[in-house]
Amino acid sequence: MKKFSTFVANHSLFIVILSFILLIPAIYGYVNTKINYDILVYLPDNIETIQGENILTEDFGLGSYAFVMIDSQSSYRISKLEEKVRNIPGVNKVFSLVDVIDTTIPYEMLPDKIIDKLYQDDETIMLVTFTDSTSKDITISAVRELRNVVKDASRVSSMTSMVIDTMDLSTQEMFIYVVIAVIFCFVILIIATDSYMIPILLLSNIGIAILYNMGTNIFLGDISYITKAITAILQLGVTTDFSIFLYHKYEQAKERIHDNKEAMGQAIRETFKSVIGSSLTTFAGFLALCTMDLKLGMDIGLVMAKGVVFGLICVLTVFPALLIVFDHFIEKTKHKNFFPKFKKIQNFSIKHYIAIIVIFLILMIPSYIGNKNYNVYYKLDDSLPKNLPFHVANSKLANEFHIVSPEIILLDKNVKPNKVEYLKKELEEVKGIDFVLSSKALISNGLIDLLPEDLTNLLENDTYQIMIVNSNYEIASTKLNKQIKSILHIVKKYDKNAIVAGEGPLMNDLVTIADHDFKMVNYTSIIVIFVIMLLVLSSLSLSFILIAAIEFAIFTNMAIAYYTGTSLPFIASIVVGTIQLGATIDYAILMSTKYLEERKKIKDKKQAMQNTLSLTVPSIITSALCFFAATFGVAVYTKIDMIGSICELLARGSIISMLVVILVLPSLLILFDKIILKSTKLKKEVIK
Repeated sequence: MKKFSTFVANHSLFIVILSFILLIPAIYGYVNTKINYDILVYLPDNIETIQGENILTEDFGLGSYAFVMIDSQSSYRISKLEEKVRNIPGVNKVFSLVDVIDTTIPYEMLPDKIIDKLYQDDETIMLVTFTDSTSKDITISAVRELRNVVKDASRVSSMTSMVIDTMDLSTQEMFIYVVIAVIFCFVILIIATDSYMIPILLLSNIGIAILYNMGTNIFLGDISYITKAITAILQLGVTTDFSIFLYHKYEQAKERIHDNKEAMGQAIRETFKSVIGSSLTTFAGFLALCTMDLKLGMDIGLVMAKGVVFGLICVLTVFPALLIVFDHFIEKTKHKNFFPKFKKIQNFSIKHYIAIIVIFLILMIPSYIGNKNYNVYYKLDDSLPKNLPFHVANSKLANEFHIVSPEIILLDKNVKPNKVEYLKKELEEVKGIDFVLSSKALISNGLIDLLPEDLTNLLENDTYQIMIVNSNYEIASTKLNKQIKSILHIVKKYDKNAIVAGEGPLMNDLVTIADHDFKMVNYTSIIVIFVIMLLVLSSLSLSFILIAAIEFAIFTNMAIAYYTGTSLPFIASIVVGTIQLGATIDYAILMSTKYLEERKKIKDKKQAMQNTLSLTVPSIITSALCFFAATFGVAVYTKIDMIGSICELLARGSIISMLVVILVLPSLLILFDKIILKSTKLKKEVIK
């Protein structure tokens, strides 16, 4: 490490120039990384509903479709509109009531239920299918063009429409996220440091690390819009304290060593020893997200873990080089330290430690209850503003045509017509289902041979026959999920290999997988971080106490959602606890390691804690406030609740973790002082 730190200190200008040159490929990678806006694509490939989606896409061209609501007063105009839509690249087939009426089928022969689903109050439905799945580029381009052709985006209802509106809104907001986070952090850093130049250099260093991280995402193929939105602000919030720590070590070293380069070498070595443990826990916390069955967890986990690595590398290379190169400007822009010492908080924490323990034990009960019972929603469009075009279209489709949650059943082609008819009747008796259509039913009515070939091919092929079921229940609702289980039970009686596909079944699987992921991620992160702390702290009791303190902070954070009646998007409930644990456990590690150092020198545990608090509280508060600053502004600004909820929880979580560490943790360390000393490898060196 000495050779490395000496090299960095002696070649500062070279490192600064190299770091800026490396920004060229990083920016290229950042610009060219594909962003995915469809969360459902992160479902595991081996589940039945995804297999069904693949069959619908590859065999029927039904992997993605749109309902278009159009004026039905002129058949000629509808036919002309259909012709324009068919010419859009990416469109597979186009159907409307006009296509049926223009055949030899009399209007009166069509079943009333079919008419009701296609025609209401001088408006009719045009069904457009696409050659590829919902979030593929060609489908997105096709739906954009379809909206242009129709001249009213709020008349096109499809999953791809939601993807487009999410993409457009996220793109509009992304730059503002970063600006808000930087401004808030800059203000905190001006207060927390003693030079006006330091916040500029520090944020520049983190900006470089963020670009390196985001640029290397090109090797992952694509990342989700959620990952893109939160990575920069989380990396800013999580790694800022590494940079602050190095700067403080550098200033302290300059007081002892007159040569700046030698002082910087010393600062790099001390910083590495001090932050390696906390960076490992943060790194492990993010990697724990990779255990999720929903592959979005791996997406966020890998990118954020990479961010910690790049942040640490830049703190040990780029930031020291910037400090040396701009040392003259740092000295010229020195100012009075505006940050308070927080003496009253320190004294209160020690003087009333018994009362704090009692309050801590009492609060554990409502925190546990609230953490277990807060409400979670899974409907993806609920996280977006209600005035977006896709929302308006979905509402119109549901209110006027009563098409809420269409599902598609894939049956074996060889299931006999009489069995299909029995199946149809059973499905029609399921509460909440108002429409069931099958090709076999059309055969029995004598209509199948009269329909356009494109439409009959849409309903069956050499392997499968399709049944279309419409539910009146909302996507991702408890009622729909129960209904889907009933549908599956009925369908499997007639064909054990049948598949129920569509958005509703996909969301039902998402609910099941998310519930499993929540438990898996939390248990994994706790176990992994506990093991790392055992290795870093060499203390079983201390590791347990620190995990318990931060878990209490997490429980309290999530419980607030319950007691305020806030409904959280499912992804926030899964990832926030792990991120908060990984990102704020280093506050507790800093406090506890410093306490052990002080107890090694001082017999009195309260005096040792007094020294510990005076040395650590300003750093912990600075770190927490930077984390808060990076996330709070985004939470207030964004209109995307999936992002806003994550940022709000993390902003609040950083403050709660900070309060727990500077109030509750000191009380626990004093209370369990003897046990901690007996269970650490340092016990022989500690004065008792």
